[in-house]
Amino acid sequence: MTAPRKSASRRTGRSAGGLKRLLRLRRSRHDGISDTLWSRILRTSLYAQSLNAPDRQRLREIANRLLHTKSFSGAAGLVVTNAMRARIALHACLPILNLGLDYYADWSSIVIYPGDFRVHDEYMDEHGVVHREIMDLCGQSLSHGPMVLSWEAMRYEDDAPDDHDLVIHECAHKLDVLNGDANGFPPLHPDMDVREWSRDFQTAYDRFRATLGAEADPGIDPYASEDPAEFFAVLSETFFTAPHRVNEKFPTVYKHLQRFYRQDPCRCLSRESP
Repeated sequence: MTAPRKSASRRTGRSAGGLKRLLRLRRSRHDGISDTLWSRILRTSLYAQSLNAPDRQRLREIANRLLHTKSFSGAAGLVVTNAMRARIALHACLPILNLGLDYYADWSSIVIYPGDFRVHDEYMDEHGVVHREIMDLCGQSLSHGPMVLSWEAMRYEDDAPDDHDLVIHECAHKLDVLNGDANGFPPLHPDMDVREWSRDFQTAYDRFRATLGAEADPGIDPYASEDPAEFFAVLSETFFTAPHRVNEKFPTVYKHLQRFYRQDPCRCLSRESP
């Protein structure tokens, strides 16, 4: 990937509500991702494959719901297929598998380009000077706006599997901005310590930047050194694609991500994949 990545109590019984849920589930299975397509897109995520059967079923149901709540559109002449939508939905729902689709309620559309796309960026530095630049990106998450993705970048991940996952990366930015600016500080759960998160992420970020040039293979995408928002997004995607790297490099950060996402990919991937 050559372009920089930026952003941004239940009751039993046949009650009326229960019947409605059952009808919705049957409808989603009929209108959503087919068995053949589901088996195909599962192969694009080792982590999704390693989930146990009940979790894979929940992932499929959430992905079907996302397909009904988000619009997908192609840009620059790209024709978006059902397979493309399904693949993106699966990867987008991995981070929120145990959080819920409401975490994505603040945005409604996904725009897909054939390849990298060009954007005009404007920002003010610490001295108050406004800078304007043109960038070629493969992904972008606009606050309360669309998620923009490069299909070529996603296909690159399929052909050369590694620690990259563009969709999860951009979804991490979407989670990050739920409580303000993109700064690597998503809304934490009530049982999580804000000060510990800030301290441990800042320490890990500073150490990563300090040792980046000294290590032949840092184990984590160097793009994580751009700023705290990118550090959180890169570590989030690596958490789901190569979790042992995060756990080995930053065990304390891994525990924070484990508590935030309410998942343990190291343990999951240690089991034999189905």
